[in-house]
Amino acid sequence: MTPRPTPSGSDPKKTAKKKVAEKAVTKKASAQKAEPVAKKATAKKAGAGKTAAAPGTGAAGTAAAAGAAAAETAGAAKAGAKKVAAGTAGVVKAVAKKVGAETAGAAESGGKKAGTEKAGTEKAVAEKAVARKAVAKKALVKEAGVDKPVVKKAAAKKGAVKKVTAKKATTKKVPAKKVTAGKTAAPKPAVETPVAEPVAAPVPSPDESASLPAASPEVPAADRDRLLSGTHHNPHGVLGAHPVPGGVAFRVFRPYARGVTVVAGDVRAELQDDGDGFFSGLLPLREIPTYRLLVAYEETVQDTEDAYAFLPALGDLDLHLIGEGRHEQLWTALGAQPMTHQGVTGTRFTVWAPNARGVRVAGTFNFWDPSAFAMRSLGSTGVWELFVPGVGEGELYKFEITRPDGSKTLRADPLARRTEVPPNTSSVIHASHHEWQDQEWLANRAAGAPAHEAPFSVYEIHLPSWRPGLTYRQLAEQLPAYVKDLGFTHVELMPVAEHPFGGSWGYQVTGFYAPTARLGTPDDFKYLVDALHQAGIGVLMDWVPAHFPRDDWALAEFDGRTLYEHEDPLRAAHPDWGTLEFDYGRREVRNFLVANAVYWCEEFHIDGLRVDAVASMLYLDYSREPGQWIPNVHGGRENLDAVDFLQEMNATVYRRVPGVVTIAEESTAWDGVTRATHHMGPGGFGGLGFGLKWNMGWMHDSLDYMAHEPVHRKYHHHEMTFSMVYAYSENYVLPISHDEVVHGKGSLVSKMPGDWWQQRANLRAYLAFMWAHPGKQLLFMGQEFAQGAEWSEAHGPDWWLLDPAYGAEADHRGVRDLVRDLNVAYRHTPALWQRDTDPSGFQWIVGDASEDNVFAFLRYDAEGIPLLSVSNLAPVVRPGYRLGAPDDVPAWLESLNTDAARYGGGDVTNPEIVKPDPQSWHGRPASLQLTLPPLATVWLRPA
Repeated sequence: MTPRPTPSGSDPKKTAKKKVAEKAVTKKASAQKAEPVAKKATAKKAGAGKTAAAPGTGAAGTAAAAGAAAAETAGAAKAGAKKVAAGTAGVVKAVAKKVGAETAGAAESGGKKAGTEKAGTEKAVAEKAVARKAVAKKALVKEAGVDKPVVKKAAAKKGAVKKVTAKKATTKKVPAKKVTAGKTAAPKPAVETPVAEPVAAPVPSPDESASLPAASPEVPAADRDRLLSGTHHNPHGVLGAHPVPGGVAFRVFRPYARGVTVVAGDVRAELQDDGDGFFSGLLPLREIPTYRLLVAYEETVQDTEDAYAFLPALGDLDLHLIGEGRHEQLWTALGAQPMTHQGVTGTRFTVWAPNARGVRVAGTFNFWDPSAFAMRSLGSTGVWELFVPGVGEGELYKFEITRPDGSKTLRADPLARRTEVPPNTSSVIHASHHEWQDQEWLANRAAGAPAHEAPFSVYEIHLPSWRPGLTYRQLAEQLPAYVKDLGFTHVELMPVAEHPFGGSWGYQVTGFYAPTARLGTPDDFKYLVDALHQAGIGVLMDWVPAHFPRDDWALAEFDGRTLYEHEDPLRAAHPDWGTLEFDYGRREVRNFLVANAVYWCEEFHIDGLRVDAVASMLYLDYSREPGQWIPNVHGGRENLDAVDFLQEMNATVYRRVPGVVTIAEESTAWDGVTRATHHMGPGGFGGLGFGLKWNMGWMHDSLDYMAHEPVHRKYHHHEMTFSMVYAYSENYVLPISHDEVVHGKGSLVSKMPGDWWQQRANLRAYLAFMWAHPGKQLLFMGQEFAQGAEWSEAHGPDWWLLDPAYGAEADHRGVRDLVRDLNVAYRHTPALWQRDTDPSGFQWIVGDASEDNVFAFLRYDAEGIPLLSVSNLAPVVRPGYRLGAPDDVPAWLESLNTDAARYGGGDVTNPEIVKPDPQSWHGRPASLQLTLPPLATVWLRPA
């Protein structure tokens, strides 16, 4: 239940306390009249008494002297004790609390005695009303510094005198004396005394404090208004504890609190309620102590550290790197970070919001009321920070941002490492506790060959729908075993980062630093990655730095103005998806994205990033009509900022994380996508620095060819051969991805012409052609067993097709068995992957047999060992088909045939060793005669 605020009117309980306190203070002086002359005399008498006291009197003498001075002052100024002018501060009464048998007697009779016991070592200043106040304060400060009494209550507002209790002195075991200090009626200073930062600093010396008027501990009106409205840039300069003339001022802002007590060692001081949730008090201390707050609400008392007693929990180096846009581990500096700061456990909240007038934290820990949790601005970096003690993992939070126009918006943390399960949108405080077990995998990855020179076959997965309903940990029990059985070297996970709309498949990200909570926690996701690595499977993930959605709780106009998006509306709006494009020219935004790429690789041990929609980033005119875009400074259409960002991202990731790979989904002929960033191309640009690039041209051309009836394929023969014209211009991946089996495109097998037998035969032949073609392979889930329906994120693959009870199960199992054998042969045949990017690793045998629908080529490994791939994409058997062959291979053996019976084919094979004839053919000195099965691909290796 949210505590209710204290009524602004009078409180009967406070009135009763006030009367009791007044009665106790004026016990001996009730018959005296508070006349100006009497006040002056009393002040002089107290000062003279202190001057005449002997040095070294000790704690008891000091207490007695202080008691005498305070008692005489209060006795002579009854009116001043009951009613004090506004702005005057100080402790109004101190009563010894069970400190010895002499306490009561000392409190009653120690008034005049103290005046003769103390030495005259300190000068007393007594002028008019200031004199009365100085004497009382001096006595009390001295007692606080020597005997360390426990103060019960310090008054900060004008009004009735409050009761204060003092405990036994901690330095010497002597009875404390009753001390009564009255407030003066001195006029309030015209200018507020400036307050200092909440650091341990000495207060003015006793001599100085005696000559200075005590500062008011109340929050100045201007600061008060800004704190209430959430627009204060430096709440730590106002709230907390600050040394001021007369002691240490404590200021607390706790809406709905009934009372606030400061606890500092033996000192307990109840602060004055200033209204609107503000509490303040002045304690006569020499320096700022270590203290806690007891915050009393209607039904509970909260014992907590003061959030405004801490120095910034973010270092200068972090701020410098953020300002430079070079913080490569940005997630360690921004966001919510559970930590121990200045010996206290809690959570540091930091957020970049340079246009905000104020930022506050709201969450479950404060009942979503951010009023008392204002953050401070850390200089010109635009970073706001607040360390909140006692707040830890699992708490929900958001940032309340006051925009430049004064309106407010509640935003999720851009660097939140954990989120609520959508459609809920709060960020969650998180600290990882996963203990990695993949050290061997990482060591081998770092020492291994780069991806373009290693076996690299990828199984693309949409985690939420692969096995609908499974969590990350449940997937870890099934997915590694399944992928390992099929022989894939890697899995590629469609975007894992948090996204509000499941139908986007993860491509409209709002939580760039948080794995989606739909399947579990960040540590659960780490557990899945760990399990895949231990099974010998690499993990790639789709990464989306091209755009972000317009949700009003996320990144769009985050602090009231364009921040993550470009300030030019023409550049900001993505024309295809209704989203916003990042401003790659702003260093902080570029830093946000570069660090995010590093984050996934370092924190989650991701082995590679497939960067989505690169083409939309590279071109200013992408999907834009004339007049909807502005040329760059050279008059061109290239987005120079995006080029710089991609180069920086790739260079940083490869430098920091050995063995990883970045992959570009880039659908144009941009030069140098996989060229090193420092190698200049003919267009004047350095390479983008990616390791691999999706070959979108090959995918479209080859699928278009396969979609034709075999009788018409001879007119489209070039679509299967054109890819070799540019095959070595980049380091390519051949992708049959999710994009090709959704939105009415049908599944892979359904794209094939003919009846069910021919469709499966075409699919098998196509897959073997793809695995033999230069480039790496990627296949989307469900296509490995010839699913007939196109993919839907709502239900995932049709696993029931593999149920033995299903009549056509053998047809689907046969295709899956082929995929397994393709991967096994691929891994063990270096000719298929070792020289993918080297033209000397490929030779055509026949590429122009369009009338026959036949394609034959050789692949070579680094040692010159070949593999012969022959595809007959006509529905007829071709016995004795002659093909040219090298004469240095004495015999060949069929290693794979997609028409084999175990795959569901007609079992037209070449079971015997095939020896070349000396007859030249196709420009070769020797030739082979093979039986080519219909709609099939055959691989042969040296026998």
